[in-house]
Amino acid sequence: MKYSLIIPVYNRPDEVEELLQSLEAQTLRDFEVVVVEDGSQVPCEDVVRRHAGRLSVKYYRKENGGPGPARNYGADRSAGEYLIVLDSDCVLPPGYLQAVEDELAAEPCEAFGGPDRAHESFTPMQKAISYGMTSFLTTGGIRGGRKKLDRFYPRSFNMGLRSDLWQRLGGFSPMRFGEDIDLSIRIYESGARCRLFPEAWVWHKRRTDLRKFFRQVFNSGMARINLWKRHPGSLKLVHLLPALFTLGVGVLFLVFLFGLILLGIGLWAGFCSSTGCNMGLVVAYGGGILMALALLPIVLYGLVIFIDSSLRNRSLRVGLLSVPAAFVQLMGYGLGFIKAWWLRCVMDRQEEVQAFSRTFYK
Repeated sequence: MKYSLIIPVYNRPDEVEELLQSLEAQTLRDFEVVVVEDGSQVPCEDVVRRHAGRLSVKYYRKENGGPGPARNYGADRSAGEYLIVLDSDCVLPPGYLQAVEDELAAEPCEAFGGPDRAHESFTPMQKAISYGMTSFLTTGGIRGGRKKLDRFYPRSFNMGLRSDLWQRLGGFSPMRFGEDIDLSIRIYESGARCRLFPEAWVWHKRRTDLRKFFRQVFNSGMARINLWKRHPGSLKLVHLLPALFTLGVGVLFLVFLFGLILLGIGLWAGFCSSTGCNMGLVVAYGGGILMALALLPIVLYGLVIFIDSSLRNRSLRVGLLSVPAAFVQLMGYGLGFIKAWWLRCVMDRQEEVQAFSRTFYK
């Protein structure tokens, strides 16, 4: 068996149905599927059973322990030379495994990963969130872009490695968030070769609304500090950018608020005092200038996001939704990063920190 596809699942039978359908359409057939039900209240066993005659599929159930332990559970029961980890909310194009096979034949490596895209059938919000997670203008291209500000670290929605390397590294750590980056860092530290396979991409649904998206990226920001504590050399400039962006927006908000106060004081002085009319207008004018200067960078950034996303998605609606999605991505991550930095670096908390762990999927 060449490939074992490991899929942890938590209350997502409909998504597993779509994923298994896409696996049946693969042009390369030398693979097995290992589905691990991670304590779901809504199991997908019936879904898996319907596909058992058309796929080599194994199904296991275990107590809920998070995606990392579920992937380890499936990997321990797999038979493939290579393990490929997928999220249950992914759908694969027919040539996915063939693209992996071609890349390995052209330039062998021990570990790899691929990018993700938004399918045409996704909702406008899903496409906007996908843009927020994949655009160079939001994440610096580090999640699989051809242009990127840091080396490529495979993510668990589309990640592969040799089974012997998996065994040597011990699989995923028990981290609740950031466990895939932790494994990617250990892959590089082990000296194994890891590459981006640009053509081995998946359609990834991600979150369906901005509230869930905020929880996801907030946890990711907190996880980055946890990862830095585990791997001191792993923190790069690109990981600081969302926090700097968040602080910058905060400063601009304070400038805007100060300008608004000046505007109000100036107008009040102009209307209430004939002798102070000119001075009041000057103060009001200065306040208006401050407000405009504070808004200008935010408006310009939003405009660039709107234009770029509209062109990429060929939709003005998706472009418009991409503006709040981009701000949620950057500021959610930045706020999580700042909170974890405060707790672990300033308050000197030793244990790893996280948020929204109980309501993450709601």
